[in-house]
Amino acid sequence: MTPEQLAFDKEHIWHPYTSMTNPTPCLPVSSTEGVYLHLSTGEKLIDGMSSWWSAIHGYGHPLINRAAHDQIDKMAHVMFGGLTHQPAVELAKRLVEITPEGLEKVFFADSGSVAVEVAIKMALQYWQAKGSPEKNRLVTIRNGYHGDTIGAMAVCDPITGMHEIFSEILPKHYFADSPKIKFTEEWDQQDLQSLQKIIVENHSEIAALILEPIVQGAGGMRFYHPQYLAQAKQLCEKYNILLIADEIATGFGRTGKLFACEHASITPDILCLGKALTGGYISLAATLTTTNIANTISEGGAGCFMHGPTFMGNPLACSIATASIDLLFMNDWQAQVARIEQALLKGLTPARSLANVKAVRVLGAIGVIELRQPVDSIKIQQQFKQRDVWVRPFGKLVYIMPAYVMDNATLDKLTAAIVSVVASHY
Repeated sequence: MTPEQLAFDKEHIWHPYTSMTNPTPCLPVSSTEGVYLHLSTGEKLIDGMSSWWSAIHGYGHPLINRAAHDQIDKMAHVMFGGLTHQPAVELAKRLVEITPEGLEKVFFADSGSVAVEVAIKMALQYWQAKGSPEKNRLVTIRNGYHGDTIGAMAVCDPITGMHEIFSEILPKHYFADSPKIKFTEEWDQQDLQSLQKIIVENHSEIAALILEPIVQGAGGMRFYHPQYLAQAKQLCEKYNILLIADEIATGFGRTGKLFACEHASITPDILCLGKALTGGYISLAATLTTTNIANTISEGGAGCFMHGPTFMGNPLACSIATASIDLLFMNDWQAQVARIEQALLKGLTPARSLANVKAVRVLGAIGVIELRQPVDSIKIQQQFKQRDVWVRPFGKLVYIMPAYVMDNATLDKLTAAIVSVVASHY
């Protein structure tokens, strides 16, 4: 990029979670390859973020590239209302096959946030169709994050979910205390008390419980006990509440299971997928549900589900997603993620001895260093760049979600750089 282009970017382009009057500096990427970002200024950075957790196969994989080229020569897009096509059918078939048993109906959407909106609307319309319109509120857990659209914001933690300033205009839902028992700790039934109390007292007006299974992502990168999820599912069944699992960040192997719900051996009533669905190539999301929910909605007063994105079922995105799923299994994703988990444990554990570090945690291909104080984001990203890595911390968290194809030597370099920067940051 030229200096003029960078100046235009700074003056006119609004980047995510960035001020226009005091913008965070942006690095100019000219190309990507494997697990690397090539900057127009000549540097080559290891990408520790997998493009916000989505590029699980790295960049420019020939199998996915070929699928994209083959599809775009046939048809880039066609409306999904009244029409269908092979790429959507093939992708839906794969998703029904690999997701938890019982999820048989697939609704395609544009992005993760929209998948959550779709899930919420499904839950609300289901109870309307059942003749229980009073069940129109949701319950969720604190420290959760579900997206940036209005419905999704309403079920994000009002403080850690980044949407506190909108609290007065958002729909009001119930928030239970977040799980305290960590993934590897001994289960304590007390951890469920807050959620149980809310459900017992308010189940007659609660349509659904929505949560991120096992890993709370942008709300704190916290890993909680599978028994919490298993018992939350039991509560939902007992008190006639739907369970929505937001697996946008955790789906497709990131936690060591193909879907995080598998840690608790449960099937949600509604499942949201996005991010890694297309291997980081193009925006696409899916919301899956049961035959019972789909049929109940379809036989209700509206006669259909009241949602329909313009780019729903985009053929190009569907072809890429199918190729990404095929590649996931061809590459033995379980072995890949297990190897990365061991490398992250080895590489990040030394940070536990640092005075400014509160905790280090690893699960699957997720590595987190939680600091005692918030980071200086501009300063710390400059330090990472000097060590040839790309990591984007937020708040007190320095975390990475590497591509599954990253080799051990590169992982060692990435984790060593992180520990070095964290050690020198205060």
